[in-house]
Amino acid sequence: MSSNKKEQICKLLKGIETGDPESVSVVNEAKYIQHNPQTHEGSEGLATLFKRLSETAPKVNIVRIFEDNDFIFAHTEYDFATRNIGFEIFRFEDGYAVEHWDNIQPRQGPNSSGHTMVDGSMEVTDYDMTQSNRMVIQSFVDDILIHGHLDNIHEYINQSLYTEHNPYLSDELVDLCSRLTGSSKGHLDSIDYLKCHRILAEGNFVLSVCEGYVDKIRSSFFDLYRLMDGKIIEHWDTIEAIPPRTEWKNNNGKF
Repeated sequence: MSSNKKEQICKLLKGIETGDPESVSVVNEAKYIQHNPQTHEGSEGLATLFKRLSETAPKVNIVRIFEDNDFIFAHTEYDFATRNIGFEIFRFEDGYAVEHWDNIQPRQGPNSSGHTMVDGSMEVTDYDMTQSNRMVIQSFVDDILIHGHLDNIHEYINQSLYTEHNPYLSDELVDLCSRLTGSSKGHLDSIDYLKCHRILAEGNFVLSVCEGYVDKIRSSFFDLYRLMDGKIIEHWDTIEAIPPRTEWKNNNGKF
């Protein structure tokens, strides 16, 4: 399913690589709300910023991109001397992008099951199941991730088909359960989901935006799920530490 908004956001993100000033025409900079706490708001026009960044020869790969009404969300890979994986969310208003959230993590892996942070299925299907899939993930996040009712995990995940892309986990659900209960072996910290801020969906793909803690560090969790027949069969994510409020470069908040 094609979307002009998708094409505009792809062009915008590739503008970091190309420096093309036309790439930022999709953004209403007078209204633009930036939720990356490490980015100054309004201090430098996007066209100027992208031109400056392009001179460092960055590489931008839009791996997957989706649309949910006024929102476009993308799964991305960046190479700015170091390789990072991200999720980008843009909210549209009156035909322009006016708000932005992201979550970035250094690329690691492949994991013990041989999967990278970006490989796997890309095809959006089951458009008629967008809302039901959204509800499955809303329930999964609340029941399993936030309230820790791990005995119910097989109600949401099809273990026989499940593919895990987190660099520290495998396709076996015991790994996920161990991290959620704080019983992981080795160097892995426990993860603790506290609140879900947003669920975005298109067809068989659903993105959840949550906050919580990794060990004792306040963090943001962006999780992308692929579903089949009402159950999760594939998962990608990024986890990013949220800097202390005193270090924020804008006042909009991470979420």
